[in-house]
Amino acid sequence: MIAGVLTETLPGERRVALTPAMLPALAKAGVSVLVQSGAGASAGYPDEAFAEKGAELVASAADVVARAELLLRVRISPPGTPSGEADLTLTRSGQTVIAFLDPLGEPALASALAARGVTALSMELMPRITRAQSMDALSSMATVAGYKAVLLAASHLPRMFPMLTTAAGTIKPARVFIVGAGVAGLQAISTARRLGAPVEAYDVRPAAKEQVQSVGAKFVELPLEAGDAEDKGGYAKAQDESFYRRQREMMAKVVAGSDVVITTAAIPGMRSPVLVTGEMVKGMAPGSVIVDLAAERGGNCELTKADELVVAHGVTILGPTNLPATVPYHASQMYAKNITTFVTHLVKDGVMTLSMDDEIARETLVTRDGQVVHERVKSLVTA
Repeated sequence: MIAGVLTETLPGERRVALTPAMLPALAKAGVSVLVQSGAGASAGYPDEAFAEKGAELVASAADVVARAELLLRVRISPPGTPSGEADLTLTRSGQTVIAFLDPLGEPALASALAARGVTALSMELMPRITRAQSMDALSSMATVAGYKAVLLAASHLPRMFPMLTTAAGTIKPARVFIVGAGVAGLQAISTARRLGAPVEAYDVRPAAKEQVQSVGAKFVELPLEAGDAEDKGGYAKAQDESFYRRQREMMAKVVAGSDVVITTAAIPGMRSPVLVTGEMVKGMAPGSVIVDLAAERGGNCELTKADELVVAHGVTILGPTNLPATVPYHASQMYAKNITTFVTHLVKDGVMTLSMDDEIARETLVTRDGQVVHERVKSLVTA
């Protein structure tokens, strides 16, 4: 089997789907690799490094697509965007594509790939089971995002994170509040603690309390009945608006007393719940910083604008939508490991098998034989 790796087309995307270190594992599974020249340059992986590990360098993306049976990408953009239209032309009938496809948020892309006769597997849909842990790219990228969110906050905050005793007296530490204790939230807690800040955190899932405390933060107790707060995959489930209203009311005091608020509450395929209102922002001290990691889905802060810096009531609000692309070397390394493990799970002796008896293949398969075959995605396409 021939796998192809392209230069990513999304503006600002600096990651690459495969790194040189992963090529021997693919070769062992019977997969040879074509790499578009320059595909890894922006992530810190030069052509020479790929060639040394056995990849064949190809001048153009079109040549890679023409020869590759399997296309490995980081992201494919949806139709209706400049990079989305370009991405669709970089696929062909009979080809298999593995990438972040956002099928629950952008079902039109699934339809477009099916119409082109592409077999598509989405990294976002990887089941959260023990066998698939090493393939969980969402968790890998959330780790990067949580780390970088704290660094962004620290660089914009007019205070220092740690308490310092100096010749000029004692410097009080910055107070950090993390909303959402998934992978990104826990990494944000750990990073803020390493920088010396006292950290509080909140999550709607009761099981998160022990995880928050294990990484050194104080868990904020809100006396709220969340009902069924967690799905079978471990993700937080959406609640009704009355719950979010009461949550905001109780959280307002904690937000007002924080110098940095980092929000991470995202529901797959749905608009992010608004947890920090404009009125709550107004109650924060001037110079405070909010980093909204849910900005791509509308944001957890009412005043967030995706990929923009907003200053409101003296508070800086950041809404980054692709923080892993700002740490491309290690983000690519992590993603490449995830996707390589996935490929070697599916491919034996150069032949790919997509068995519906295999939960990993079944749950990630979005399109096949000209049809959208994933039930959740299919319901969105036909809605």
